[in-house]
Amino acid sequence: MPEGHSVHRIANLLRELFLDHEVSASSPQGRFREGAALVSGSTILGIEAIGKQLFIQWEKERWLRVHLGIYGAWDIATRDSLRGLSGVSSRRSLGAPRVRKMGKHDAPREALEVFPPEPVGQVRLRLQTDDALADLRGPTVCEVLSPDEVDSVRARLGPDPVYDKGTKGADVFASRVGKTTRPIGIVLMDQSVVSGIGNVYRAELLFRHRMDPFRRAHTLDRSEIDALWRDWSALLADGIATGVMMTRNDLTKSQRVVALENTQERYFVYRRHGQPCRVCGTPIVMAEMAARKLYLCPNCQKSTGSVS
Repeated sequence: MPEGHSVHRIANLLRELFLDHEVSASSPQGRFREGAALVSGSTILGIEAIGKQLFIQWEKERWLRVHLGIYGAWDIATRDSLRGLSGVSSRRSLGAPRVRKMGKHDAPREALEVFPPEPVGQVRLRLQTDDALADLRGPTVCEVLSPDEVDSVRARLGPDPVYDKGTKGADVFASRVGKTTRPIGIVLMDQSVVSGIGNVYRAELLFRHRMDPFRRAHTLDRSEIDALWRDWSALLADGIATGVMMTRNDLTKSQRVVALENTQERYFVYRRHGQPCRVCGTPIVMAEMAARKLYLCPNCQKSTGSVS
């Protein structure tokens, strides 16, 4: 499932392509035909990401909400005149891990011979102008909402460091963490507590703070909670800038360049079970938490839960 940095990158790119433009909307797949008709031909007034949720504001007080879920992705295509925009040469896919993601390290592709290209596969929604298009495939949520309905969705979401700037986000995060007795490893992936953290960032954040994932959240003091929030803010900003989840802070500049190109070098614990901890040498283990895989170092993090 795409984590918060990917959705923010999608929002940034869609702003460059569609903000303040009159955009046609269609549903080649047919499943979103009525929703597309409600916004098609209107001007996009705003685009924002909150965690894993994308909100697109249109004229006539209509909003499009998209949650990519596990399989969703946006396919972006532009004419040659827009080459280089946010790293896009001609066509890119952003979203689910099953598709190729856009990043500054991507090699350029050949220009499209025909624009717009015909939809390929099950395209739920196509957004299009004379110079750009975005095809949405496989989202968990794609719906048109009223302003009140958008406010209701936002109210259920935890803070996002990009959207909730200043002390507001930190205070809300601290309050929600402090009120639950659930393990912190579960709480960090609860989108009503904090927005945007998925399985990768969860495992890496906990390791970076040498924190037992099974520790009850309400036992953390405010300094520990604030440290997690600051670290999440920094990791999210870095992910938005680079397009990859880079969580190691023990690398030299040259090592970081290598890690940006090599997934195996980016993480402390994620998907490294059986391999030695990069800090203490103890084999990384994999546990199950709320039906999701959790990776940790049993020495550095002093896990008290059962592991395998």
